[in-house]
Amino acid sequence: MKKRYIAYCRTSTENQKEEKTIELQEKDITKFANRSGIEIAMWCKDEGVSGGLEDRPALVEMMDAIESDSTIAGVVIYKLDRLARDLYIQEGLIRELSKMGKEIISTLEPDLASDDPFRKAFRQMLGVFAEFEKAMITLRMKNGRNNAVAKGFWHGGQVYGYDASNGRLVINKSEADIVRRIFHMKRYQRMNCSQIARTLNAENVPTKRTGSIWRPLTVKKMLANPIYKGQMRYNNKLYNGKHEPIIKR
Repeated sequence: MKKRYIAYCRTSTENQKEEKTIELQEKDITKFANRSGIEIAMWCKDEGVSGGLEDRPALVEMMDAIESDSTIAGVVIYKLDRLARDLYIQEGLIRELSKMGKEIISTLEPDLASDDPFRKAFRQMLGVFAEFEKAMITLRMKNGRNNAVAKGFWHGGQVYGYDASNGRLVINKSEADIVRRIFHMKRYQRMNCSQIARTLNAENVPTKRTGSIWRPLTVKKMLANPIYKGQMRYNNKLYNGKHEPIIKR
């Protein structure tokens, strides 16, 4: 009878270009299982989730399944850094699996959970390098954002009144009309944020998010946002944006 394992796959949002996709990890694990004569009883997949988090949905699902099913022999991963990119989390998971008498198998790195001091040291070195690489990726992303904003490119989320396209904000005409009206109601009609929000809701003016309503705080943030006057605030600094302003300064 074949031993039964749970396969765990993960990609992160921060390093997708350098990682194997979930599908490719599945393919390699399946090949490994066929060669090794083991059965993959369950697949747990965290897509776009950092390896520095402990409470990943699929990881939690995996650990719960292992605890509740005594027929599961252990876990199969494509590579150690798919399990974790944090040494503390990595070693904690391996210890927890070991206490339950479960194996952890990597298709690329043999004897991960070995008690041999050399294998253990090698595993922990892999964990250190994975954590270091994660920190460097985060730093590069931060520097990239800083450089982009300094040059006037947008590097944030959705903004009412604009559509984001390749680092640039492009005016959304219908939303921009609402933005101008909000500023007009505040500046010339002397309406407060609660009154503006009530007016927009009474007229069923849509927000950026489907099903959401206008709230006084939302209006207040819009009125204080320099983005509508052609500027961007990042790390408490103002930068001139490359986008077209909706409101004249």
